[in-house]
Amino acid sequence: MIDKRIRLGKINTLEIIRDTDFGFFLEPSSSREEIMDRSETEEYEVLLPNAYISDEMEVGDEIEVFIYRDSEDRIIATTQYPIALLDEFAFVEVVSTTTFGAFVDIGLQKDLLVPRNKQKEQFKVGDKRIIRIVEDIETNRLMGVEKITSFLNNKTKYLKVNDEVKVMVIAFTPMGYKVVVDNMHEGMIFKNECFTKLFVGNVKKAYIKNVRTDGKLDISLQPIGKEKNKDASCQSIIDLLKEYNNFLPFNSKSDAGEITKRFGMSKKIFKASLVTLQADDIITSNDRGIELK
Repeated sequence: MIDKRIRLGKINTLEIIRDTDFGFFLEPSSSREEIMDRSETEEYEVLLPNAYISDEMEVGDEIEVFIYRDSEDRIIATTQYPIALLDEFAFVEVVSTTTFGAFVDIGLQKDLLVPRNKQKEQFKVGDKRIIRIVEDIETNRLMGVEKITSFLNNKTKYLKVNDEVKVMVIAFTPMGYKVVVDNMHEGMIFKNECFTKLFVGNVKKAYIKNVRTDGKLDISLQPIGKEKNKDASCQSIIDLLKEYNNFLPFNSKSDAGEITKRFGMSKKIFKASLVTLQADDIITSNDRGIELK
């Protein structure tokens, strides 16, 4: 039995309640007050092994930990965080295979199993795949699923044009990049509207461009609307200038392809942004390039 407030596969805030030779025991801070029979308290405790304990931790502290089951099926806490949590998507590498499935690296000491019947095509060591992390209802363990369609829903009416979302690229199609939006919905970034190279597994901040009648989403990497788009492009140029010591050898006469490659925007938007930045006295532009003041 484990306290229902301790969420497997999630980040939990727990209190260190006692120290032992093999680690700290943790529980929700109010658990002991709510348990009538003190002999049952150990059933509600979660071990944080010594490997994850720092010198700053002490009994009474509240700490954030990830909760999962170890290879011996024990509920364990760790201060290591995986690349994705329960009910999220992840781009993972296959590290080993068995007759019943494959194991993928999610950033923990214990690799995650993707059962054979949850794979679209049989996994091979070195493969990189998009999976969703779920809880196996039969074993109560975390597992990966590559067959992700059933986890995406079309209940998107609550979304509005220009809402900011997080997207993960899951496939490239002739139309563009298929993405998962906020770990829940299916979306598309159209190829002719994308001015930067994307790869499967990329995670990006993006914006809702259109909510289709079927619930699927058209996505833009730039804010929607001329002024908002220009503002975002101006900030992108400023950020890139700061990254390169306030100077870049580009101006309004530079090659369109090179501008798109470096700045991730069309030459038209780039030129308009330079005009705005110069008018606001943020940059200077000459034959050598652009410089941040």
